[in-house]
Amino acid sequence: MLEYRYDTQLLIEGKNLSEDKIQEYFEKNFKGDCLLAVGDDELIKIHYHTNEPWKVLEYCSTLGEIYDIVVEDMDRQARGLKG
Repeated sequence: MLEYRYDTQLLIEGKNLSEDKIQEYFEKNFKGDCLLAVGDDELIKIHYHTNEPWKVLEYCSTLGEIYDIVVEDMDRQARGLKG
């Protein structure tokens, strides 16, 4: 059984984005692991494992426009099913 079920990935396009501030917010407000927040002040790629992907999407949408959103169920994938 996986501790965090959903692999959540997306791009944030905005202005004055900060990898460090985003990472700090995730660490303080979300439960999960494998966080990657990489990019520059106009485009950030997010990768995060969590049980509550909707919270990640909600927060990221406050930072700018979000797109290329992928939420995969890693538990289903581990059982050989489509995620």
